[in-house]
Amino acid sequence: MKELTVKKRMAKDRLFHSLVLFFASLVVIPLLFLLGYIFKKGIAVINWDFIVSMPAGVGESGGGIVHSLVGTLLLILIAVFLSVPVAVGAALFINDHPKNRISQLIRFTVDMLQGIPSIIMGIVIYIWIVLPMKNFSALAGGVALGIMMLPIIIKSTEETLKMVPESLKEASLALGAPYYKTVLRVILPAGLSGILTGILLGVSRIAGETAPLLFTAFGNPFLNTDLFKPVDALPLLIYNYSTSPYPEWIRIAWGASFILVTFVLILNLITRWVVKKWQIKF
Repeated sequence: MKELTVKKRMAKDRLFHSLVLFFASLVVIPLLFLLGYIFKKGIAVINWDFIVSMPAGVGESGGGIVHSLVGTLLLILIAVFLSVPVAVGAALFINDHPKNRISQLIRFTVDMLQGIPSIIMGIVIYIWIVLPMKNFSALAGGVALGIMMLPIIIKSTEETLKMVPESLKEASLALGAPYYKTVLRVILPAGLSGILTGILLGVSRIAGETAPLLFTAFGNPFLNTDLFKPVDALPLLIYNYSTSPYPEWIRIAWGASFILVTFVLILNLITRWVVKKWQIKF
């Protein structure tokens, strides 16, 4: 009887572990299916000319996406340039004054920003920047994406700075170092992994955003590096080409999708490497 009871318990355990494994696999299977399908559709389009060439005319075969690649890079650089100083400064203030009312307001604002739909962000920046300038621009798109990056960088930096021992800061100040040198030479280097992680996660978050760019950067079939003119980006190209009636444009959209997904995947792998390589140990 006891042996039968033990066998039943072992059978139940195996069944439970099988169910857990099954539900865990449900998380991985959609990703593998998505990556496989994009790879199948997009890899056939990828070649050197596709990357370095401008788009072909309507009805013509071939053409590339260099204007979208340059535009995407430009938008990311603007977003990083605008968001990183603000995010790091906010995280430093929160870490130094955790119970301050301003810190609580910043935390509340960060939580609100993280929950705002991207299309709403695009509309707001359209009202704030595009309408006064009377022109769509890379600057407007970069501002929208930069605001969307803020919560990710702030939270990542704040959590990392919490792990930095207070004794390091106190020792630096006790030696007579001014506060700004303590921040630049002690606190920030110690929390560099969290800052880089936040930046990489933020870039991977905004790299595929389409909705805010429709109201800000708008898109451009020509190569543009002027901050005050419309600029194209991979998400915009994918959206416009995938909804077109031209088979060649749809093929290009699949190729651009492959490049975008590969870029995001590489960023996530680099993020994991940074977390493991520069993990804070005190």
